[in-house]
Amino acid sequence: MSLVRTLARPLLAATFVSSGIDAVLHPMNRAERARPLVDRFGPGLGLPENPELLVRGNGVVMAAAGMALAGGRAPRLSALALAATAVPATFLDQPFWEQKDPERRRDERAIFLRNLGLLGGVLLAAVDTQGRPGLAWRGRNALTRAEKGAARAGRQARRAGKVARRQARLEARAALHTAQSALPG
Repeated sequence: MSLVRTLARPLLAATFVSSGIDAVLHPMNRAERARPLVDRFGPGLGLPENPELLVRGNGVVMAAAGMALAGGRAPRLSALALAATAVPATFLDQPFWEQKDPERRRDERAIFLRNLGLLGGVLLAAVDTQGRPGLAWRGRNALTRAEKGAARAGRQARRAGKVARRQARLEARAALHTAQSALPG
């Protein structure tokens, strides 16, 4: 692993670990802000009706995925889990659009935008292949190789067909010549 990844992953993950632990230990404020969303979408998605449980669960996933990313364990999957947990946390923690006070609104908007930047960072980490080809490239490459192999096999088959026809004509002439020379006269 490169030095940049070794340093960047824990730095990126630290905020998520801290926020996740805070959500597990102190879920009440977030749970109250989440209640309208849980009441509206929870039953349709089969989620528990207790917003505190959902906030704590989101916090557990956030802290665990953050620690996994920091330690370099399944970094792409960990980053994807962090992105999934960051979306609801970002919108519930900093609803700057609800603030009436312009100064408070500006402060919350800055935090909201910082959280969006963190979301962008984990999305980049989720697609980081560490210099190795990703699954999409591997799939396209395998398809290209298979197409080239099929085209090569087709050319070889046509070539073999031409050789076989030529050989058949030569053998037919030789058989005809042998048959004509065996005839009396």
